[in-house]
Amino acid sequence: EVQLVESGGGLVQPGGSLTLSCAASGFTFSSYAMAWVRQAPGKGPEWVSDISSGGGATNYDTSVKGRFTISRDNARNTLYLQMNSLKAEDTAVYYCARGELTYIPHLIPARAYWGQGTQVTASS
Repeated sequence: EVQLVESGGGLVQPGGSLTLSCAASGFTFSSYAMAWVRQAPGKGPEWVSDISSGGGATNYDTSVKGRFTISRDNARNTLYLQMNSLKAEDTAVYYCARGELTYIPHLIPARAYWGQGTQVTASS
């Protein structure tokens, strides 16, 4: 059974930073692309970033490029999202998601392969 557990969310002032972590289990983490997806209140899911299985390829939505960094530690079965210069419009629940064996950039993974999410709020 695929299990993804996010942590690291919280309340931060605009301009601040947070690092999200996602602990993965139940599948061979190092074989799959991974993604971060977010959902703001009253809105649909929004793809944020993804990374290939080995970590050599990454992609970002234009709204976060230059501010967010996705990374992974395959030895620890953990995915990360470093978020800097946070803005009010970044406020959302952030989900870690398992992608495909083949890296397909900008793909929102099936809902069945998302974690439970962690709330990120950027507000003064």
